[in-house]
Amino acid sequence: MKNSYAEVDMRRKKIIRILEENGLVKINKLSDELKLSPLTIRRDLNVMERENLVKRFRGGAALIKMAADDNIFSSTLTLHKHAIARRAALFVDDGDTIFINTSSTALILLQYITAKQVTVITNNARATNSKHRDDMIVVLTGGELRLPKEAMVGEFAINNLNRVVAVKSFLGCNGISIDGGLTTAVLQEAAVNELMLTRVTGRKFILADKTKVGCTLSFIYGSINQVSCLITDTEASPGEVGKLRGLIDVIQVEPLVSGVTD
Repeated sequence: MKNSYAEVDMRRKKIIRILEENGLVKINKLSDELKLSPLTIRRDLNVMERENLVKRFRGGAALIKMAADDNIFSSTLTLHKHAIARRAALFVDDGDTIFINTSSTALILLQYITAKQVTVITNNARATNSKHRDDMIVVLTGGELRLPKEAMVGEFAINNLNRVVAVKSFLGCNGISIDGGLTTAVLQEAAVNELMLTRVTGRKFILADKTKVGCTLSFIYGSINQVSCLITDTEASPGEVGKLRGLIDVIQVEPLVSGVTD
């Protein structure tokens, strides 16, 4: 008998929470703590590994630590980011050339793109190791590599971006609000983000989870009227979302849970 969506959702959130608290955890420990069979735990971990949420090891698993600007996500926030990325991927068409920046959510987008022959131009060095279609072309801007995010910034990156025009952009931010516009916490990334927002012939998407909506940080890289669509989660502030809907398209998504076949 199949479990309901809600049951599977809750179970996998519990698994992520245990991994967050304990680091690498053995399947037997998860089985004992959650009162579930090892087979069910393995099945869940397999699905979560395909979604790039966990890394499997012999007899156990560990939570993948994403980009440094987000630290270790809470289970709900991780699933929201994947849901946002998967929804955004539906807007990528065959043959598109797109920009993505160093946002962890934008990086997740690559694994959900099903369109063929897509070219991704990014200043995120981690994109070279991300899951994506074999026919996807990933082009790095080059530039000064700043750790721990592996962000490429500076004049070299800017000069290369000035030679390129993309069809669409899918950018993250540290803050999006009516008053503050699009903001980042990192000065060196602002100029690169600005170019990825302006050197686009088509739609400009902002991918931002609930923690970013309504926030304003130190460095502005764009205004709300430059944005075509915000893709966020269902837990974003209703008041802030309402304000933004008056100016741009807003899509809200539920947290991602796939493989509900247990």
